[in-house]
Amino acid sequence: MFASAFSAPSKRQLGAYQQVHVTTGVDGASPHRLVQMLFEGLLDSLARARGAIAHGNVVLKGEEIGRAVRIVEEGLKAGLNVQDGGQLARDLHDLYAYVTLRLTYANLHNDEGAIAECVKLIEPIAAAWDEIAQKDAA
Repeated sequence: MFASAFSAPSKRQLGAYQQVHVTTGVDGASPHRLVQMLFEGLLDSLARARGAIAHGNVVLKGEEIGRAVRIVEEGLKAGLNVQDGGQLARDLHDLYAYVTLRLTYANLHNDEGAIAECVKLIEPIAAAWDEIAQKDAA
């Protein structure tokens, strides 16, 4: 059911995958793996943004939050199949919209707590997505 909330990746999403800066494995990766890569890239960007805020590096903070927002909007959110994915897809759509809102707030206010909130919201979804891959492999 979780996987049915997503549609096949579009060209726009493929661009977002490449924005994750993962050069190896993208071309031959399955759609499931590409979403895993998005989650990995998102969480990496959020960690770097938090570090940038802690060190007063405004430029890096802005770049990493901007990258994170693009991953959420152009990759994760754009990949949802809201029409056929049921309530799960709609809930994820709303969650991703909220994450984008909080990241924008974090960028404007140098609010590390808002970024930490986004990490807490995304980590369980990323872990569930990883678990699907583990079950499929077994």
